[in-house]
Amino acid sequence: MKVTVSLIKADIGGWVGHSTVHPKLIEFAQKKLQQAKETGLLIDYYVFNVGDDLQLLMTHTKGDNNPEIHKLAWDTFVEATEKVSKPLKLYGAGQDLLKDTFSGNVRGMGPQVAEMTFEERRSEPIIVFAADKTEPGAWNLPLYKMFADPFNTAGLVIDPSMHDGFTFEVYDVIEHKYVRLNAPEDLYDLLALIGTPGRYVVRRVFRKSDGEIAAVASVSRLSLIAGRYVGKDDPVLIVRTQHGFPAVGEILEAFAFPHLVAGWMRGSHHGPLMPVALKNAKCTRFDGPPRVVALGFQLHDGHLEGPNDLFDDPAFDYTRSMAQFIADYIRRHGPFMPHRLGPEEMEYTTLPAVLEKLRDKFKPGEE
Repeated sequence: MKVTVSLIKADIGGWVGHSTVHPKLIEFAQKKLQQAKETGLLIDYYVFNVGDDLQLLMTHTKGDNNPEIHKLAWDTFVEATEKVSKPLKLYGAGQDLLKDTFSGNVRGMGPQVAEMTFEERRSEPIIVFAADKTEPGAWNLPLYKMFADPFNTAGLVIDPSMHDGFTFEVYDVIEHKYVRLNAPEDLYDLLALIGTPGRYVVRRVFRKSDGEIAAVASVSRLSLIAGRYVGKDDPVLIVRTQHGFPAVGEILEAFAFPHLVAGWMRGSHHGPLMPVALKNAKCTRFDGPPRVVALGFQLHDGHLEGPNDLFDDPAFDYTRSMAQFIADYIRRHGPFMPHRLGPEEMEYTTLPAVLEKLRDKFKPGEE
């Protein structure tokens, strides 16, 4: 039996500000998905949050981009906005719902989506990652480390089932086209693209030997859809692990370095991506720092055995301390680059309104 794992998220109201999700939103979503499970639409589900994003993890047999599954997620977000977020006056109620009507698929409508369909192995462990206060390009470096860096992933060297490498599908979020590059032979071309995470985003990873799906990430850029700043994208990622894929420890090791990502306060700053436990997945300091959770599940006939909160571990205390040091260092730059994003990214924030006010005050001059 082929199983589909769908992770669909949206920011439909923060409590308080952009810090976290109100418990009543979690309860509402659980009831909606439980009804869908009882009718047979879903095999299983798990509802959680990272920062102010409501996350719907669902398993089913409908395949990727299924209208029934996507409508379930859309209706859950819309109804939760109307029945919970707006009555409680939660901040930014429904902000990720950029369209008025459902058109068969939530892609391009605001919510972030990561889905993969596969035949379950004898043992099928997966790890679900969700981040807040950042953009889809935040996954580029960790995915490179997981599937292309032998200094991170020993299996690339010593495991015959991984030795041939992996294929990266890189998506251009500006021109809406993609290219597939193989590691290790196309490694330099791959890095030339994904080193620009604001434009080139790793969308999927496949095992090169047989084309088996290994990882899938969300790639939507909300500002490019809406044409203005409506909140940061807050991406999601699903990774299969063990038995021909990187081991759990190799996948998590990719987050041991808190690399700089775009987002943070008002979606306008660079900051370190800090791995945290679910209980610490609320954004506070300067609406951050950007943070990521890792939830491990064992799939059995589509059922989700878990989660195992994988970053809830003192082994990542040093990484979190380093992230706090980096946060303190870069925060001292205040409104100056490189803490603040470059001008091409700031075009989609509220900064253009400030520049427009000053436009007529500029006078011709010489050097």
